[in-house]
Amino acid sequence: MLKFAESIHRLGTESAFEVLARASKLAAQGHDIINLGIGQPDFRTPEHIVEAGIQALRDGHHGYTPANGLPVLREAVAADLEKRHGAPVNPDNVVVVPGGKPTMFFAVMMFGEPGAEIMYPNPGFPIYESVIRYSGATPVPIPLEEKNGFAFDADEVLSKITDKTRLIIINSPANPTGGVTPKAEIDKLVAGLAKHPDVALMSDEIYSQMLYAGREHVSLLTYPEVRDQLIMLDGWSKTYAMTGWRLGYAVWPDSMVEHVTRLCINDHSCVNASAQYAGLAALTGPQDAVAEMVAQFDKRRQIIVERLNALPGVRCADAAGAFYAFPNIEGTGMSSREAQDRFLTEAGVATVAGTSFGSWGEGYLRFSYANSVENIERALDRIETLL
Repeated sequence: MLKFAESIHRLGTESAFEVLARASKLAAQGHDIINLGIGQPDFRTPEHIVEAGIQALRDGHHGYTPANGLPVLREAVAADLEKRHGAPVNPDNVVVVPGGKPTMFFAVMMFGEPGAEIMYPNPGFPIYESVIRYSGATPVPIPLEEKNGFAFDADEVLSKITDKTRLIIINSPANPTGGVTPKAEIDKLVAGLAKHPDVALMSDEIYSQMLYAGREHVSLLTYPEVRDQLIMLDGWSKTYAMTGWRLGYAVWPDSMVEHVTRLCINDHSCVNASAQYAGLAALTGPQDAVAEMVAQFDKRRQIIVERLNALPGVRCADAAGAFYAFPNIEGTGMSSREAQDRFLTEAGVATVAGTSFGSWGEGYLRFSYANSVENIERALDRIETLL
């Protein structure tokens, strides 16, 4: 019998893909399934971006690229970040990777080891806790509670720092809750970290352009006092409907750039060339499609929150950002997993149990409104009938 490394058994998964597989299997059997589970935009990648990727292939960009990304793309990322956040970024600190997850993985592997502690949002993107456990470090949850709009409490975060804390992960706008942390809490966290210069900070800002009702994104890049500790993650997947292109980036401090570049070389060599030229076109071309997508998400957000709040036994906080609603379903008498399974098998609606995002997600479900208004209405009609 093969003997696996013990660490492989500590590696978790992303349950949204498991739900997608079950939903796809039911659909293949002839069931009418509405998928409000998977977190990807239902829009096409804008045409000028697609054409740029095609043109790159026609122009012969078929070979390896620098491990940290094409210089012209890293320059465009830096310019875009300065334009959007008003924060100067050196292109040498930008590292382009295949999606958002490599940055998470590299950050955790850089600081995680037995005896170390890494803090992460709970409920939060499941890969955080999965990779922390894989590294051998101890995961320390940062509870995100409905009463706080699913924003972290800076005082609570700071109180959990010990001499073993190596990395703190934060995410705003957040997956799965749609929560957005107010600037006052971010200010307080940054001020408190002045006493902990040996603790790294990873800010997952992949949904930075998806905020609603006048809210504005607060990037950790705008705080010079933590730039030496900060890894800022963003990318193209959500903003430009480019999930399948596998293209993301992060801004790393000077002290970490060499280490993460070596991780890239060991892991994936480089990101494919045509995707990088498509990413360049996304950043430097027209942004109309982004505004149109966000406007559509906002319309859907208002509908799904209103419909969820009208369901018996359900209440739903306002979804402030990203494209997720995270309703409390305790009043239905069902656990998160039971509600997920019944909604799928009895109502034909795919959602994701809150516990897929951590223990603090019990009593909640994640609904993705990256689907049409028509499908959202049909899905909520079915769930209403079931309840």
